[in-house]
Parts: sequence; C-alpha cells; structure tokens
Amino acid sequence: MRIAMWSGPRNISTAMMYAFASRPDFDATDEPFYACYLQQTGLEHPMRAEVLAAQPTEPREVIAQLARGGAGAKPHAYEKHMTQHMIAAIPRDWLGEVHSAFLIRHPARVVASFAAKYERPRLQDLGFEQQTALFAEVRALGQEPPVLDSTDVRADPERALRALCEVLELPWDARMLSWPSGGHPADGVWAPHWYGAVRASTGFAGAEGPLPELSGELASLAERAMPYYQELYQWRLRG
Repeated sequence: MRIAMWSGPRNISTAMMYAFASRPDFDATDEPFYACYLQQTGLEHPMRAEVLAAQPTEPREVIAQLARGGAGAKPHAYEKHMTQHMIAAIPRDWLGEVHSAFLIRHPARVVASFAAKYERPRLQDLGFEQQTALFAEVRALGQEPPVLDSTDVRADPERALRALCEVLELPWDARMLSWPSGGHPADGVWAPHWYGAVRASTGFAGAEGPLPELSGELASLAERAMPYYQELYQWRLRG
C-alpha cells in the first residue's frame, strides 16, 4: 500500500510521518516534490540550494521513484506531501495508484506558525486552496479519502490514528504513538529550519489551546483560507 498524505505547511505532517515510520511495515518519504516546486516557481525558500541539490527537480523522475517504493523495500510506503507543491507543472496521473488521505488544520494556527518562519506569506503558500482541489480530484477517481483534523489528533492521538488505520484497512500498531527524539532518517534536508520542535519530540504534542489572535494582513489571510478549510472539515474522521 502507498499512502499519500496531503497537508499544508505548519501542520502535524512531520509528526504523522514519524508515526507511520515507527511501524516496521512502512517506509517514509518526506515532501518528494519540494525541489520540483522550488525549481518551477523560483521561490527563495530557506535552504533553497540544499533542497535543489538533495532531490530530483524533474517531476516524472520523482513519480518514478515513488512508484518504485522506499529503499527499505517494506510492504507499505508513506508519502508526506505538501499541497502547495502541487502546482500545474506536477502531473496528477499517478493519484489513482495511491491511497490518499488529507490532514487539515485551522487557518489561524497555520498562519501564525508559518509567518514565524516565512516573511509575508501568501494564500498560495499555505496550500488550502490546492488541498481542496486535490480532494475533489481524488474523489473524482472514485476514492473516499479520509480527512484528519490536527486538533482531533492532538486531543486523542490513539483514537484518531486507530480510526485512520481502520479506514485504510491497516492493523493498528501502538508504535505509531511514539518515536525516538532527534528526528528520522527520512527527514528532508530542510529539517533543521522547519522541524525543530517535532525533532525534539517523542510523540504527538498535547491538546491545542485557544486559537491565536491575528491582526492586519495575517488575519485577512486566515479569513481567506477559512472556506477551503471548512470544505474539508465537514469530511473529517470523528473516531
């Protein structure tokens, strides 16, 4: 089985990758289209040169690598994908070959976290619109992809992950709830900039507190993202 987990940035996507990578039956791949995205858009992200040097920049090469599976040749593969990376230059004809799932987070939390790492974020940087479009594409293929909200996962990781495994017809494995601190070999080269907190963790963070208070451009950005978030929120797994 190949699981493609579709998330925007500043979610619990890396923690979810660690959870699946903790299973002995899963290989994990971290943001395989990141270099393609940077090459095509010309965006000056932190560690741009390192990302471009570490990954293929040709989308078809990435797709072929994913189809071959992970280096460990384990029975299953987990692919952590960022929805904002799926620009028009990235083909979609492989979506029918994977089991897609979607990871969502409230826009106010995403905007507050992303803005702390990246100056003047735009809506297209956050992946909400792209995530909703991908969800529709996957459903058009006849799939009913599960949707997880990060708030539900952090409130009760075992319940949320058990529900996800049930939908994916995977046996439950309690090893998904913890991992060694210090990161994972699957981490992308960009991990030192983006993954500080999760690399120090040994499991999912606790329940989230109140929504952050935003103002000005950041509040407007979160408001523009809300309809896309709400579209997928209605489909979320409830355990």
